[in-house]
Amino acid sequence: MLPMPSAQQLRYLVTLAELRHFGRAAKSCAVTQSTLSAGILALERQMDVQLLDRDVGKKVVFTPLGNEVVTRARLALESLQSVLDVAAASHEPMSGLLRIGVIPTIGPFVVPNLIRRLRQGFPRMRLSLNEDLTHHVLEKLALGRLDLVLLAMPCDCADSETWPLWRDPFVLVMPQMHPLSKLSAVPVERIVSQRMILLEDGHCLRGQTLALCRQVRGWSSPEGAEEEFTVTSLHTLVEMVAAGLCVALLPQMAVLSGLLRDQAVVARPVTGCQAWRTIGLAWRPRSPRMGDFRTLAPFFMPPDVGPMAANAQQAPVFGDKK
Repeated sequence: MLPMPSAQQLRYLVTLAELRHFGRAAKSCAVTQSTLSAGILALERQMDVQLLDRDVGKKVVFTPLGNEVVTRARLALESLQSVLDVAAASHEPMSGLLRIGVIPTIGPFVVPNLIRRLRQGFPRMRLSLNEDLTHHVLEKLALGRLDLVLLAMPCDCADSETWPLWRDPFVLVMPQMHPLSKLSAVPVERIVSQRMILLEDGHCLRGQTLALCRQVRGWSSPEGAEEEFTVTSLHTLVEMVAAGLCVALLPQMAVLSGLLRDQAVVARPVTGCQAWRTIGLAWRPRSPRMGDFRTLAPFFMPPDVGPMAANAQQAPVFGDKK
């Protein structure tokens, strides 16, 4: 009978698969590169298999079997994490460490108030926050490095249990003298003919913006065009709009938080399509802390959003004063 691999060996393997770089993987695991390499080599010898293709130079390439082992290693680490979760849940409810992940297009506008509310409501809870792109926080969630993620849907989160909180409408942001600024609301058909700036690949807001435009029949994506503007942050996006280079779709929460303050731009609502994203929570399926997460859900919601049913299929709209 083959000896069982250790959790540390599996963590080395999965982290390397995520980062595709021995140095970065070792840093993420808080070990030296030689320790990580030796751990993976020992795992291969222990199972008498080849997990990495070492004939391709310096690139990190997994064999087909290696990819299968990585998939199962992720599941194994998730199961091990659930053991710790059960133990944590047996102690005083709503206490101990809560590791929260959040995406960059939500974090700056929600997190400061969220942290204050959680500290006031649950003084025995210790909080850890990690801001990263959607696919990164979901990977960390699956690996047990995060307990709960605040994200925007739709997203590729089929491996997590999700809980919708509220709708965050999109608004069109344009220079003050732009022809569309004379309208009180902009039909989506008028938007798709404009030069638009997008966040770079990896931001879910980019995909959500393109999905909104695809609702217009005959629209063609700007990807691959001679001149496509992409940026890494909403602040840079607003600066480029203010310079008169383009228009952009922004989440309403960013506008209400003052992102456009002192900028020569205006914002208008969008009509004629489903112009919103849904903000929600995600956690590992069958998490023993599921009850705690549902109790915490109202603390994540902005003051403008009223209470909603626990199993609501349609989240309330952020900024709706009804």
